Amino acid sequence: MLNDRRIGVVIPALNEEDAIGKVIAEIPDWVDAIVVADNGSRDRTGEVARRAGAHVVREVEAGYGAACIAGIAALPRSDIVVFLDGDYSDFPADMRLLVDPIIAGEADLVVGSRVLGGAERGSLTPQQVFGNWLATRLIGLIWGERFTDLGPFRAIRSSTLQQIAMSDRDYGWTVEMQVKAAKEGLRCKEVPVRYRKRIGASKISGTIGGTFKAGTKILSVIGWHALARPLANSARGD
Repeated sequence: MLNDRRIGVVIPALNEEDAIGKVIAEIPDWVDAIVVADNGSRDRTGEVARRAGAHVVREVEAGYGAACIAGIAALPRSDIVVFLDGDYSDFPADMRLLVDPIIAGEADLVVGSRVLGGAERGSLTPQQVFGNWLATRLIGLIWGERFTDLGPFRAIRSSTLQQIAMSDRDYGWTVEMQVKAAKEGLRCKEVPVRYRKRIGASKISGTIGGTFKAGTKILSVIGWHALARPLANSARGD
Protein backbone atom coordinates (compact mmCIF):
# COMPACT_ATOMS: atom_id res chain seq x y z
CA MET A 1 0.00 0.00 0.00
CA LEU A 2 1.22 3.48 -0.85
CA ASN A 3 -0.37 6.57 0.71
CA ASP A 4 -3.43 4.49 1.61
CA ARG A 5 -3.85 3.33 -2.00
CA ARG A 6 -3.83 -0.36 -2.84
CA ILE A 7 -1.56 -1.03 -5.80
CA GLY A 8 -2.01 -4.05 -8.08
CA VAL A 9 0.43 -5.12 -10.80
CA VAL A 10 -0.43 -7.12 -13.92
CA ILE A 11 2.36 -8.75 -15.95
CA PRO A 12 1.37 -10.45 -19.22
CA ALA A 13 4.00 -13.08 -20.03
CA LEU A 14 4.79 -15.63 -22.72
CA ASN A 15 7.84 -17.90 -22.42
CA GLU A 16 9.68 -15.60 -20.01
CA GLU A 17 11.18 -18.11 -17.54
CA ASP A 18 14.60 -16.43 -17.74
CA ALA A 19 13.23 -12.96 -17.07
CA ILE A 20 10.06 -13.13 -14.98
CA GLY A 21 11.81 -13.82 -11.67
CA LYS A 22 14.02 -10.77 -12.12
CA VAL A 23 11.00 -8.59 -12.90
CA ILE A 24 9.08 -9.70 -9.81
CA ALA A 25 12.12 -9.38 -7.54
CA GLU A 26 12.51 -5.70 -8.44
CA ILE A 27 8.88 -4.69 -7.91
CA PRO A 28 8.67 -2.28 -4.94
CA ASP A 29 7.55 -3.75 -1.63
CA TRP A 30 4.64 -1.29 -1.33
CA VAL A 31 2.82 -3.16 -4.14
CA ASP A 32 -0.06 -5.15 -2.67
CA ALA A 33 -0.66 -7.78 -5.35
CA ILE A 34 1.23 -9.12 -8.37
CA VAL A 35 -0.57 -11.17 -11.00
CA VAL A 36 1.33 -12.84 -13.84
CA ALA A 37 -0.95 -13.71 -16.75
CA ASP A 38 0.75 -16.66 -18.43
CA ASN A 39 -0.35 -16.46 -22.06
CA GLY A 40 0.23 -20.10 -22.98
CA SER A 41 3.93 -20.42 -22.15
CA ARG A 42 5.67 -23.63 -23.13
CA ASP A 43 8.43 -23.15 -20.57
CA ARG A 44 8.54 -22.69 -16.77
CA THR A 45 7.28 -19.08 -16.74
CA GLY A 46 4.36 -19.87 -14.42
CA GLU A 47 6.42 -21.96 -12.03
CA VAL A 48 9.18 -19.36 -11.74
CA ALA A 49 6.62 -16.58 -11.21
CA ARG A 50 4.88 -18.50 -8.41
CA ARG A 51 8.17 -19.16 -6.68
CA ALA A 52 8.97 -15.45 -6.90
CA GLY A 53 5.74 -14.63 -5.05
CA ALA A 54 3.27 -13.77 -7.81
CA HIS A 55 -0.22 -15.11 -8.29
CA VAL A 56 -0.34 -16.81 -11.70
CA VAL A 57 -3.33 -17.17 -14.00
CA ARG A 58 -3.19 -18.95 -17.34
CA GLU A 59 -4.87 -17.46 -20.41
CA VAL A 60 -4.72 -19.91 -23.31
CA GLU A 61 -6.16 -17.48 -25.86
CA ALA A 62 -3.12 -15.96 -27.57
CA GLY A 63 -3.01 -12.17 -27.31
CA TYR A 64 -1.46 -9.43 -25.22
CA GLY A 65 -4.84 -7.90 -24.46
CA ALA A 66 -6.34 -11.27 -23.56
CA ALA A 67 -3.55 -11.80 -21.03
CA CYS A 68 -4.02 -8.32 -19.54
CA ILE A 69 -7.78 -8.85 -19.19
CA ALA A 70 -7.22 -12.18 -17.45
CA GLY A 71 -4.71 -10.54 -15.12
CA ILE A 72 -7.11 -7.75 -14.21
CA ALA A 73 -9.85 -10.28 -13.42
CA ALA A 74 -7.52 -12.10 -11.03
CA LEU A 75 -6.39 -9.00 -9.12
CA PRO A 76 -7.79 -8.38 -5.63
CA ARG A 77 -9.40 -4.98 -5.07
CA SER A 78 -6.91 -2.29 -6.06
CA ASP A 79 -7.06 1.49 -6.32
CA ILE A 80 -4.38 1.68 -9.01
CA VAL A 81 -3.36 -0.95 -11.55
CA VAL A 82 0.13 -1.01 -13.04
CA PHE A 83 1.02 -2.91 -16.21
CA LEU A 84 4.53 -3.92 -17.22
CA ASP A 85 6.09 -6.56 -19.43
CA GLY A 86 7.62 -9.78 -18.20
CA ASP A 87 10.76 -9.64 -20.35
CA TYR A 88 12.81 -7.40 -18.02
CA SER A 89 12.86 -4.51 -20.53
CA ASP A 90 11.00 -2.21 -18.13
CA PHE A 91 12.53 -1.04 -14.86
CA PRO A 92 10.15 -1.96 -12.01
CA ALA A 93 12.03 0.49 -9.76
CA ASP A 94 10.56 3.32 -11.86
CA MET A 95 7.04 2.34 -10.83
CA ARG A 96 6.62 5.18 -8.38
CA LEU A 97 7.02 7.67 -11.24
CA LEU A 98 3.82 6.20 -12.67
CA VAL A 99 1.67 5.95 -9.57
CA ASP A 100 2.60 9.22 -7.83
CA PRO A 101 0.68 11.50 -10.27
CA ILE A 102 -2.44 9.36 -9.78
CA ILE A 103 -2.12 9.42 -6.00
CA ALA A 104 -1.62 13.20 -6.14
CA GLY A 105 -4.87 13.57 -8.12
CA GLU A 106 -3.05 14.90 -11.18
CA ALA A 107 -3.84 12.08 -13.60
CA ASP A 108 -6.12 9.12 -14.29
CA LEU A 109 -3.71 7.41 -16.68
CA VAL A 110 0.08 7.66 -16.64
CA VAL A 111 2.11 6.21 -19.51
CA GLY A 112 5.80 5.53 -19.13
CA SER A 113 7.51 7.04 -22.17
CA ARG A 114 10.59 5.26 -23.41
CA VAL A 115 11.07 8.11 -25.87
CA LEU A 116 11.30 10.73 -23.13
CA GLY A 117 13.31 8.42 -20.87
CA GLY A 118 15.96 7.54 -23.40
CA ALA A 119 15.69 3.87 -24.29
CA GLU A 120 18.90 1.84 -24.37
CA ARG A 121 20.38 1.62 -27.84
CA GLY A 122 18.96 -1.39 -29.65
CA SER A 123 16.08 -1.94 -27.23
CA LEU A 124 13.53 -0.55 -29.71
CA THR A 125 13.50 -1.62 -33.34
CA PRO A 126 13.23 1.03 -36.09
CA GLN A 127 9.72 -0.19 -36.87
CA GLN A 128 8.70 0.24 -33.22
CA VAL A 129 10.08 3.78 -33.18
CA PHE A 130 8.25 4.71 -36.38
CA GLY A 131 5.03 2.96 -35.35
CA ASN A 132 4.92 4.72 -32.00
CA TRP A 133 5.64 8.06 -33.66
CA LEU A 134 2.86 7.60 -36.22
CA ALA A 135 0.26 6.31 -33.76
CA THR A 136 0.86 9.03 -31.18
CA ARG A 137 0.79 11.74 -33.84
CA LEU A 138 -2.56 10.46 -35.08
CA ILE A 139 -3.98 10.47 -31.55
CA GLY A 140 -2.81 14.06 -31.17
CA LEU A 141 -4.28 15.15 -34.48
CA ILE A 142 -7.65 13.45 -33.94
CA TRP A 143 -8.26 13.90 -30.20
CA GLY A 144 -5.76 16.56 -29.19
CA GLU A 145 -4.00 14.42 -26.57
CA ARG A 146 -0.23 14.52 -26.88
CA PHE A 147 1.66 11.27 -26.31
CA THR A 148 5.14 10.23 -27.41
CA ASP A 149 4.89 6.49 -26.82
CA LEU A 150 2.58 3.48 -26.56
CA GLY A 151 4.84 2.00 -23.89
CA PRO A 152 3.58 -1.07 -21.98
CA PHE A 153 4.72 0.29 -18.58
CA ARG A 154 1.74 2.30 -17.36
CA ALA A 155 -0.54 2.93 -14.40
CA ILE A 156 -4.25 3.65 -14.37
CA ARG A 157 -6.85 4.38 -11.73
CA SER A 158 -9.03 1.28 -11.25
CA SER A 159 -12.22 3.30 -11.62
CA THR A 160 -10.88 4.69 -14.90
CA LEU A 161 -10.11 1.17 -16.12
CA GLN A 162 -13.73 0.23 -15.48
CA GLN A 163 -14.96 3.41 -17.17
CA ILE A 164 -13.13 2.86 -20.45
CA ALA A 165 -14.15 -0.84 -20.63
CA MET A 166 -11.10 -2.25 -22.37
CA SER A 167 -11.91 -4.91 -24.95
CA ASP A 168 -9.00 -5.43 -27.36
CA ARG A 169 -7.52 -8.88 -26.90
CA ASP A 170 -4.31 -8.66 -28.90
CA TYR A 171 -1.93 -6.05 -30.32
CA GLY A 172 -4.26 -3.06 -29.90
CA TRP A 173 -4.44 -3.10 -26.10
CA THR A 174 -2.09 -0.20 -25.31
CA VAL A 175 -3.33 2.11 -28.05
CA GLU A 176 -6.97 1.33 -27.20
CA MET A 177 -6.36 2.48 -23.62
CA GLN A 178 -4.80 5.76 -24.74
CA VAL A 179 -7.41 6.44 -27.42
CA LYS A 180 -10.31 5.79 -25.06
CA ALA A 181 -8.76 7.96 -22.36
CA ALA A 182 -8.33 10.78 -24.89
CA LYS A 183 -11.88 10.39 -26.19
CA GLU A 184 -13.30 10.49 -22.66
CA GLY A 185 -11.32 13.62 -21.83
CA LEU A 186 -9.54 11.88 -18.96
CA ARG A 187 -6.41 13.30 -17.37
CA CYS A 188 -3.46 11.69 -19.13
CA LYS A 189 0.18 12.15 -18.33
CA GLU A 190 3.48 10.81 -19.61
CA VAL A 191 6.59 10.36 -17.51
CA PRO A 192 10.10 9.41 -18.69
CA VAL A 193 11.02 5.80 -17.89
CA ARG A 194 14.14 3.77 -18.58
CA TYR A 195 14.05 0.90 -21.06
CA ARG A 196 16.62 -1.81 -21.82
CA LYS A 197 17.08 -4.72 -24.19
CA ARG A 198 14.72 -7.50 -23.26
CA ILE A 199 15.79 -10.97 -22.17
CA GLY A 200 15.00 -13.38 -25.00
CA ALA A 201 13.40 -12.75 -28.38
CA SER A 202 10.44 -10.47 -28.98
CA LYS A 203 7.22 -12.22 -29.98
CA ILE A 204 5.98 -9.21 -31.94
CA SER A 205 8.63 -6.71 -33.06
CA GLY A 206 11.20 -9.45 -33.53
CA THR A 207 9.37 -10.94 -36.52
CA ILE A 208 8.19 -9.44 -39.80
CA GLY A 209 4.76 -11.03 -39.45
CA GLY A 210 4.31 -9.89 -35.87
CA THR A 211 5.40 -6.34 -36.71
CA PHE A 212 2.96 -6.14 -39.64
CA LYS A 213 0.05 -7.52 -37.61
CA ALA A 214 0.74 -5.20 -34.69
CA GLY A 215 1.07 -2.13 -36.91
CA THR A 216 -2.10 -2.95 -38.81
CA LYS A 217 -4.06 -3.52 -35.61
CA ILE A 218 -2.85 -0.31 -33.98
CA LEU A 219 -3.86 1.76 -36.99
CA SER A 220 -7.21 -0.03 -37.25
CA VAL A 221 -8.01 0.72 -33.59
CA ILE A 222 -7.27 4.41 -34.13
CA GLY A 223 -9.29 4.46 -37.36
CA TRP A 224 -12.28 2.66 -35.87
CA HIS A 225 -12.51 5.02 -32.89
CA ALA A 226 -12.03 8.05 -35.13
CA LEU A 227 -14.97 6.99 -37.29
CA ALA A 228 -17.22 5.64 -34.54
CA ARG A 229 -18.42 8.98 -33.18
CA PRO A 230 -19.23 10.63 -36.54
CA LEU A 231 -21.12 7.50 -37.58
CA ALA A 232 -23.06 7.48 -34.31
CA ASN A 233 -23.94 11.16 -34.69
CA SER A 234 -25.07 10.55 -38.28
CA ALA A 235 -27.33 7.70 -37.16
CA ARG A 236 -29.00 10.05 -34.65
CA GLY A 237 -29.48 12.71 -37.30
CA ASP A 238 -27.05 15.16 -35.64
